[in-house]
Amino acid sequence: MKVTIWGSRGSIPASIKAESIRKKIFTAIDIAKNVPLNDANDINRFIDEKLPFCVRSTYGTNTSCVELNENEGEYFLLDAGSGLRDFGNTIMQKVKQPCRFHIFLSHLHWDHIHGFPFFTPAFIKGNRIDFYAFHDQLESAFVSQQGSPYFPVPFEYMQSDKHFHLLKTNESYDICGFTVKGIEQAHHGKSYGYSFEKDGKKIVYSTDSEHILDYDHNLQPFIQFFQNADLLIFDAQYALMDVIQSKKTWGHSSNVVGLELAVRSRVKHYCMFHTEPTYDDEKLDTILKETQAYHSMYSPETHMKISIAYDGLIIEV
Repeated sequence: MKVTIWGSRGSIPASIKAESIRKKIFTAIDIAKNVPLNDANDINRFIDEKLPFCVRSTYGTNTSCVELNENEGEYFLLDAGSGLRDFGNTIMQKVKQPCRFHIFLSHLHWDHIHGFPFFTPAFIKGNRIDFYAFHDQLESAFVSQQGSPYFPVPFEYMQSDKHFHLLKTNESYDICGFTVKGIEQAHHGKSYGYSFEKDGKKIVYSTDSEHILDYDHNLQPFIQFFQNADLLIFDAQYALMDVIQSKKTWGHSSNVVGLELAVRSRVKHYCMFHTEPTYDDEKLDTILKETQAYHSMYSPETHMKISIAYDGLIIEV
């Protein structure tokens, strides 16, 4: 399976400002002062090999949207944050025939649904959109956010064929060959994690969930739910010190809590997700390095890949 991150930020889109771009350019030129750059190959090699990620690129700006894709024309999407807009525009450029979109909602907070009014395929007759969630208000949330006075185009104006499916956590579902399960998470208004299994591969999407390591018995259901996942996309919105100092009970987890859960669940790839919008690229680079260093001390015998999601990241599972 191929997993594409279209939106990786939490709570609100995180703009990148002019001074941030200037800082990146200055740093790159400073590093390049004594490096011979004679042609395009030299320049590309310098960018790829000499510049840290926080200088050569960016973790992005969009809120939660992840694509699971195996077959062109039928798409699995996890949440409908602002990243959904970029996904939809890309699909419009590549695919001309009618498509089917399966959109799974972790919860109905605005940063997880506010991309849908700008999802171009939803306006095209012949496309089908299936919404899945564990919340009774699923349909009303999408309809009301496009109602007056909040948005000029009503939900009913969208010409695609739309269907809403209410899920239950004590059941598993076979959806287009995927076995789909859910788990309730600690978050204001309730959030739900998902596992998707197919052809011996397992992907877990667990965002907007607060875990407290002091209460081990509360972690056991999640350790079981995450068990042996090939990929865990996990709400690591905060660095550990932020949680300790001021963000406890805010409904999100830290990089270290996610790591410990991933290790105990024997996860193969731990991907930190829903990152704090006030963290710049340099801060996120630091969090990644600190998490990797902690892993090498905490559980050096386990071989687990650790990454931070960014807009445009593609993960092969």
